[in-house]
Amino acid sequence: MQVITIGLDIAKNVFQVHGVDNAGNAVLRRKVRRDQLIPLLRDMQPCLIGMEACATAHHWARELIALGHVVKLMPPAYVKAYVKRNKNDAADAEAICEAVTRPTMRFVAVKSVDAQSILMLHRARHLLVRQRTAQISAMRAHLAEYGVVAPKGRAHVRGLIEALDKGDGPLPAMARQVLILLARTIEGLGAQIRKIEIELLAWYRTNQVCRRLSTIPGIGFITATALAATVVDAKVFRSGRQFAAWLGLVPKQHSSGGKDRMGGISKMGDRYLRHLLVVGATAVIRYTRRKATTVSTWANQLLERKPARLVTVAVANKVARIAWAVMAREENYRATPSMARG
Repeated sequence: MQVITIGLDIAKNVFQVHGVDNAGNAVLRRKVRRDQLIPLLRDMQPCLIGMEACATAHHWARELIALGHVVKLMPPAYVKAYVKRNKNDAADAEAICEAVTRPTMRFVAVKSVDAQSILMLHRARHLLVRQRTAQISAMRAHLAEYGVVAPKGRAHVRGLIEALDKGDGPLPAMARQVLILLARTIEGLGAQIRKIEIELLAWYRTNQVCRRLSTIPGIGFITATALAATVVDAKVFRSGRQFAAWLGLVPKQHSSGGKDRMGGISKMGDRYLRHLLVVGATAVIRYTRRKATTVSTWANQLLERKPARLVTVAVANKVARIAWAVMAREENYRATPSMARG
């Protein structure tokens, strides 16, 4: 039995293995448990192994690469088209085995342990920021019930907390105790967020890709570390436009019969990266209204005839393309007049 290609459908405890020989005949169909997978593949000759890029996929990819196999990860949405009839583990493994051999298939680069650790910091920070925002909104809503209308924004929370500590305002004792509890929670969340940002900043200072990305307008150390950890190899994208499309920053198409139909942006791909780029683009536009930059001419011309949010997304698209060029060519951003012309 000479297996040259394996489709591996992974799960928490049970894995489905589907292997084919040089002629494409199925010679291996087996369901194995978690502790049986490595011994099974260790005894086999190095071959091509395909997996879906889902939970634990990068861990198993690193383990199998260490055994000498060639591992390729694929987006699950692209593998779904190869599933025949009913969906089950065996059919999924067979579909993965077939999809990994397609010449036009798009693959996901295997992330290192460090890259996954940085992304874990980002996910934890994003969760803590959302929790802090929810606590601040709850505090403002509770205060409004007693006629205390607090301004929006995190910058005004400090004044609210100081007023609660002093006992100012028409608040009963029981309500004050609850609000002080929320205030301490907000302060604790803020301290945890700062700790994570310190870790990200330390990694940013030691990573050359991050420092190159930070030379682009609208990209700080948060966005730079997220891009560097997520995009392991920028050369898997053919162009900056393909990279922007992967992030969901290009118009959604529903064209047929030679007639082009364009809608809003597709919002496909990594939602977190797209959020960071749009926020950075918003800051760039606000800055260009006060001071001329390399993007000011192009952005201001769009602002004359387009809504501000549309221009923000357009700038985010342009920044994404520049980020791809910086990562793929391994050079710093250089502002040129062509950038202003768009």
